[in-house]
Amino acid sequence: MSQTDGNGQSPQAPKKGPSTKTLARRQARTLAMQALYSWHMAGQQLNEIEAQFRVDNDFTAVDGAYFHEILHGVPRQKSEIDGAFESLLDRPLDEIDPVELSILRLSTYELKNRIDIPYRVVINEGIELAKVFGATDGHKFVNGVLDKLAPRLRADEVRANRR
Repeated sequence: MSQTDGNGQSPQAPKKGPSTKTLARRQARTLAMQALYSWHMAGQQLNEIEAQFRVDNDFTAVDGAYFHEILHGVPRQKSEIDGAFESLLDRPLDEIDPVELSILRLSTYELKNRIDIPYRVVINEGIELAKVFGATDGHKFVNGVLDKLAPRLRADEVRANRR
């Protein structure tokens, strides 16, 4: 005997939400983007920014190691990261909104250094950050740049995904 819902349909298995690890990494990305914005705007030392973020935010549900990696990795590779996407911009780098610039740097870092994270996930996470923190259409700008950047940095993965 099969079960049905009130409409005579067989119930489907409940959709699985993001894993705890995924949510912890998303939280790390969100905080790292904000910390990178602070670094860009105020020029504070990274260790001071990190300490302040760890005091001001509850890190129990945050991948703290990933937060640290992004916060310190992006500035260390800033020239290389900026160079990776600068030719894809429709305006000079210094005219990019600081929030969107922080998101592009974070996402480019992930595309370059974290091949364990699928490029589509990197792009989607960048878009979501831009929707929450960026200007009205900032997510469209971030999406456009990352869509052009992914095939440059992850050619094999993008090609395989298009098949």
